[in-house]
Amino acid sequence: MPIKHYLREPLLHFLILGAALFAISGTLPKRTTGEPAKIVVSQARIEHLAAGFTGTWLRPPTAEELDGLIRDYVHEEVYYREATAMGLDRDDAVIRRRLQQKLEFVSADIADLTQPTEEQLRVYLQDHPDKFRIGSRLTFSQVYLNRERHGESLPSDALELLWQLRQVGKNSDASLLGDPSLLESQFFDEAAVDIAKQYGEKFVTTLNGAPLGEWQGPVDSSYGVHLVLVERRTEARTPALEEVRDAVRREWNNMQRLETTRKFYDGLLKRYTVTVEQSPSIAETANKRR
Repeated sequence: MPIKHYLREPLLHFLILGAALFAISGTLPKRTTGEPAKIVVSQARIEHLAAGFTGTWLRPPTAEELDGLIRDYVHEEVYYREATAMGLDRDDAVIRRRLQQKLEFVSADIADLTQPTEEQLRVYLQDHPDKFRIGSRLTFSQVYLNRERHGESLPSDALELLWQLRQVGKNSDASLLGDPSLLESQFFDEAAVDIAKQYGEKFVTTLNGAPLGEWQGPVDSSYGVHLVLVERRTEARTPALEEVRDAVRREWNNMQRLETTRKFYDGLLKRYTVTVEQSPSIAETANKRR
């Protein structure tokens, strides 16, 4: 009879499972007494289970559902205790990383208990101005000229159109002039950094140096050539604490959390002597890569 036939037999499956359970039971730690270990489902635990159910389903559990939650908790606790007693939590990268994260969460919670004073926030803002710096902003109009469409006559066409625009000044409707395109003709209080992403740094540099209220050009961009009218320019500045208090508080809390976690780890590390063993071949390979 083929071997595949035996592999399909339920009796063989039962024998293999029984052998596995027998082998596992041999690895379990022996009870020092005949009494079984105790699992106490406290009232606090039951309330925690009920709160978790309520948070998920937006209603409290029924008595039957609560019994099910308790049974699931006992089921989980039994497997957890037996697995740790067998040492299954050791040398498991996922479990090790999870335990590390939980311990880091403890130190982070300690840091969150500390709230900064106004003076601490003010000092943090002074020491880290670039984190909260408000960039320059521009309000301007632009008329687009397509290089390919104008060809060699582009310089003269741009100068002629520039002369026309200067005659009418701010009253000209930029959207009706120049060559057709999908580009906006007017920008209101736009962040210079966003304009640079679209038109290029050189374009923004030219706008930052252009006089206000007068058509200028031609100005090159990543799209082509433009005639521009800058109406308002807000220079970059470091804001007052009142303007960015929430952002400063978030950054201060994050800094405090990182510092507390570092100190917490340093304190734990002092309890250990770390020895790093390295084979000569690995050391030689590492030295060659330097």
